[in-house]
Amino acid sequence: MSGSGRHFARATRLLRKLRGGSQPALVEASDGNLYVLKFLDNLQGSQLLFNESIGTELYRSCKLATAPWTPLVVSSEFLDQNPSCWTETPEGRRRPSAGVCFGSRFQDMGNGWLFEILPGGYFSRIANLERFWLAWFLDACCGHSDNRQAIFKEAPTGELELIFIDFGHMFFGPNGNFHPKIATSRYLDGRIYPRMTKQLMMTLRRIADDMNSDELWHLVSEIPDEWKSAIAIRNLTTCLGRLSDSQFVNMTLETMAEAHRQKECDLSFSRVHDNRVSVLRANAQVIRRAQRANAMQ
Repeated sequence: MSGSGRHFARATRLLRKLRGGSQPALVEASDGNLYVLKFLDNLQGSQLLFNESIGTELYRSCKLATAPWTPLVVSSEFLDQNPSCWTETPEGRRRPSAGVCFGSRFQDMGNGWLFEILPGGYFSRIANLERFWLAWFLDACCGHSDNRQAIFKEAPTGELELIFIDFGHMFFGPNGNFHPKIATSRYLDGRIYPRMTKQLMMTLRRIADDMNSDELWHLVSEIPDEWKSAIAIRNLTTCLGRLSDSQFVNMTLETMAEAHRQKECDLSFSRVHDNRVSVLRANAQVIRRAQRANAMQ
């Protein structure tokens, strides 16, 4: 089996449940890698897996770093043996459906730190902060109905590598029926955006002009059929149409720049402190301990 040019992998071992509205789980797969698993019948919405896969590929087509992903086969046996990964609902725990699910490669720390939230003093360690403008532009054109999320991986040089994550709310949300404002998909800490210049605006327009929608549609044809729906295809068509519409692109960029200016004005009248504790993802030692514990069972 294959999908988006990738071989399917099987979920073989549950390490632990992860936090988040989509109730993901950290699993080991038959290819030896660790993945953040999101189930087919996710409570957040029926379009979630389509959005995750195609949103990731859209970002990659624009040279933005994302976590590699693969379709993960989750068997009935795996679910029966691991009830702790089942979905929590107001009525109690619910067993997810077996089938082909979405797996995003887990980002290990390696020899450095892995950050989810950065103090402002760390922003200068991120190379090419203008990528946040490109991410916001893509999200705004593609109806991303949540704040943009990213993680920051420390390199041996001390530089922070930027990796964008979580695309389930793109293309008008996980149910495909939300129409967010442009500011909705902005990264929460607006200080991370450098000054918008005419050159940067021209670069963003050029990226929209160079978008290869045929390649993206080819990838759509290769993802699992269970992830596709008429709503998902319609919404993707709308979003790609927006990116090819110069008038819509110009309006979006101007609105983004104005929204950012307004936010900067708000910040100038408040005291901004950089003493927040950065939130770290589980490190390699935690994962290895979980693997050893499961292997002994």
